[in-house]
Amino acid sequence: MNGKELMEFYEVRCRVSSFYEEGTSILRQWMQNDRNLGKYLSIIRDSPVYPVILDANRTVCSLPPIINSNHSKITLDTRNVFIEVTATDRTKVEIVINILVAMFSQYCDEAFTVEPVKIVSPHNNESREVPDMTPRSAVAEISYINSCCGLSLTAADICTLLEKMAYTVKPSVSDPDILEVDIPVTRADVLHQCDIMEDVAIAYGYNNLPLTFPGKSGTIAVPLPLNKLGDIVRLEAAMCGWSEVMPLILCSHDENFAWLNRKDDGKTAVRLANPKTAEYQIVRTSLLPGILKTIRENRKHSLPIKVFESSDVAFKDESLERKSRNERHFAAAFCGKTSGFEVVHGLLDRVMTMLGIGVWGGPESEEGTEVYWIEACDDETYFPGRAASIWRRYKDGKTKLIGTFGILHPSVLEKFEIPYPVSAMEINLEAFL
Repeated sequence: MNGKELMEFYEVRCRVSSFYEEGTSILRQWMQNDRNLGKYLSIIRDSPVYPVILDANRTVCSLPPIINSNHSKITLDTRNVFIEVTATDRTKVEIVINILVAMFSQYCDEAFTVEPVKIVSPHNNESREVPDMTPRSAVAEISYINSCCGLSLTAADICTLLEKMAYTVKPSVSDPDILEVDIPVTRADVLHQCDIMEDVAIAYGYNNLPLTFPGKSGTIAVPLPLNKLGDIVRLEAAMCGWSEVMPLILCSHDENFAWLNRKDDGKTAVRLANPKTAEYQIVRTSLLPGILKTIRENRKHSLPIKVFESSDVAFKDESLERKSRNERHFAAAFCGKTSGFEVVHGLLDRVMTMLGIGVWGGPESEEGTEVYWIEACDDETYFPGRAASIWRRYKDGKTKLIGTFGILHPSVLEKFEIPYPVSAMEINLEAFL
């Protein structure tokens, strides 16, 4: 394009209120009738002015970010092209326009030539020329590249490899271990010298890199105590004939509270700010909703259904930096023609025995030992008189409530559409660390 054919940018000062007052306004029609264009209107809807691009004859070429005019459509006879990109983030739009122009320029009559446009912004007294094709400057250490790739390349060797990857490189005058690298505008993905090192490895050839056995850096992995504990409990439950399930950690607010006859105090559950669906509103605080939904979806299978899960729940915690904490739980449910209360109780006893926790009142319950016991409790999740809390005594004599179990209340089963009685248990595994 020559200078005379450059299109000018104007701002059409149209107040939002006038568009809404006129029933035949273009903006109102787009909002109501066009699903494709309507989703972009929020970008400029509350702006006091709207942008429009006009050519030298003041013919409308585009109304960004909504629509382009037929006047600016490219055809096979088009010789001059004006590239315009609209975005709400200046950094992102400059990256896009630089890459687009750089790649498009190879098709010009004079290859790889670009005529910039000067943008004048009266509202902030700023002017700039775009696109800015100046490469970004960076440095890379020769020793770092060689150590990561397992090579012993010289500065000249690395410069040759990086030039294959479209870099401009030269050794530093002040430091022999430093390379001065110019990153082209088409490589917005290069953020650190590790990205430059990766390009050296690509240019050298991954298959050509020497195969070495890790030496001093070799380590033997050790599982986290919590994960090891969870694996032990899962293995024991599976060997007892129970099937493991893995439902999602997100659930609806009602499933986590109302359907279990529990109340939300607003200080317990972690809520999603903008949930896409009502099924995933909060992070679960109990494993029971996921297990009961699994039983609901498999209620037509043969009975009994014996399932368990060992996974995380989440709670709000204002004392932590992230304002929440995870907690590892173990839960199981028995669904059959009978309640199966004794079956769930038996699984609890087996898990406790396997963890080395004795029964209160047994021969191993003397002072200084770890024991557990159950007490009747009133929990609206369970049938009245058919619920118990699980307590643990530590070696130092301290006691802690670690879980509950019992026969689920009929209203809970009705909410989850389960037509058979269900007994369930849930304990906090972190109490055993």
